[in-house]
Amino acid sequence: QVQLVESGGGSVQAGGSLRLSCAASGSTDSHYCMGWFRQAPGKEREGVASVYTGSTYVAGSVKDRFTFAQDNAKNTVYLQMDRLKPEDTAMYYCAADPSYYACTNYPPRPSQFTYWGQGTQVAVSS
Repeated sequence: QVQLVESGGGSVQAGGSLRLSCAASGSTDSHYCMGWFRQAPGKEREGVASVYTGSTYVAGSVKDRFTFAQDNAKNTVYLQMDRLKPEDTAMYYCAADPSYYACTNYPPRPSQFTYWGQGTQVAVSS
């Protein structure tokens, strides 16, 4: 059982930066696939990034602007978002799954993740 809490969202101007955090608590006896997803109004949830045992993936649409980082000591993962664009506006979710399978899909698929955070809103104005 894992609980996830996202933070760090907010409103920024285009070209600005935000760092999203996802703090995990609960069972830490095994490795988890961790993922970042986003969902804009009227659109399906899309995979943004994932990490498993240090191997990271970032979707091609944001690869040059977003980076995925881990702090294992704090059981926290981060999504550093730079040079934000209006199309990045969405609710961003952190997710986890105890199986490595969830990190074998590129981009990660929401259906493969068991645990979800409540989301944090990102709004980018032009």
